[in-house]
Amino acid sequence: MKYIIILGDGMADRPLASLQNKTPLMVANIPNIHTFCRLGSCGLYQTVPLDMPPGSEVANLAVLGYDVHQVYQGRGVLEAASLNIPITGDDLVMRCNLICIESGLIRNHSAGHIGTEEAHQLIDFLNTRLADEQVRFYPGFSFRHVLVVKNGMNDLKLTPPHDVPGKPFASYLAQATSARGEATANKLNELILASQRLLPDHPVNRSRMLAGRDPANSIWPWSAGYKPQMPTFQDKFGIRGAVISAVDIIKGLGLLAGMDVIPVAGATGLIDTNYEGKAEAAVQALQDHDLIYLHVEATDEAGHAGEVDLKIKALELLDQRVVKRILEAYEESSQNLTVAILPDHATPCEVRTHTHDPVPFLICNPLSLPDQVEVYQEESVRHGRFGLIRDDQFIRLLLNRIH
Repeated sequence: MKYIIILGDGMADRPLASLQNKTPLMVANIPNIHTFCRLGSCGLYQTVPLDMPPGSEVANLAVLGYDVHQVYQGRGVLEAASLNIPITGDDLVMRCNLICIESGLIRNHSAGHIGTEEAHQLIDFLNTRLADEQVRFYPGFSFRHVLVVKNGMNDLKLTPPHDVPGKPFASYLAQATSARGEATANKLNELILASQRLLPDHPVNRSRMLAGRDPANSIWPWSAGYKPQMPTFQDKFGIRGAVISAVDIIKGLGLLAGMDVIPVAGATGLIDTNYEGKAEAAVQALQDHDLIYLHVEATDEAGHAGEVDLKIKALELLDQRVVKRILEAYEESSQNLTVAILPDHATPCEVRTHTHDPVPFLICNPLSLPDQVEVYQEESVRHGRFGLIRDDQFIRLLLNRIH
């Protein structure tokens, strides 16, 4: 049996008054996803334990069957792995966003989704002004970058910037959770304030402001951790896997899990991504892999922006330009392909950040009888055969290894 997991990042939501108390999934035109729902079985999945932050790094580790309490070390180390950044055991690694501050408030977590070329100029500039033997910035993709603090202490409270749009940045600066973390917290806050003095006058930001675009006028470090110790996916399950994603965190997770990362030209992590290219790459990769983890980010970004119509459009593009092709492959597979569809977490448009809400999932195994659920959305799956699941139950259901 071969397997494809279609991961629509953050596509679950909550009922919205603007949609007559429905969610984007309930109103979107997604016939191909509904077809998989009718052919398969479904339920709700508590991807993130309630005592852990509801981030993509935790959720995707859980979806792949890892014990998140044992292996979770933050988002930064996953992105560093994707970028081939050398990490030693005493390196504290964290995500470092380029963000936009306006009148002391966090306007957005992405500096208006700054382009990668512009962002690299800013990161290189910060290295010339702020890097030293202890700290260094590493350029990533768009607004997503990495900061490494040698001998840093992770006794810290760091707030994801997408959790606090419109809030005063000063209220969410790094905080030490013990005396041991004070020096690291102070260093991070020095870097944030220094970036706010340096970045506004950079030519990239002057040009952006003249064009009416948000400047990248601050860094924001968060999700810190050390290099994790984790078995490969093949060691855990005897399955050779591959990851298809435009997002460094997912590619890094795949690399640390010993999975192949398959590049797709034109994959952006936004609504303009190369959907067809991703879908075709997934189908072709089945020839020499057992499981394909196909990740699409656009739904999550729409949720963070609070743009309901954009989220609905992203869902429909996922259905029409990715899921339709996977459905064709499923129908041609001679009952040798199992397909699962789910988000990693909810990103409700009203709150514009990730939540702990259980997410709807479906598994379509051609050798199993379907349940009676006909449409895929947050409420209907409550009546599905699988009920509410947690931890590694999803991957074991997918691989038919329930014990």
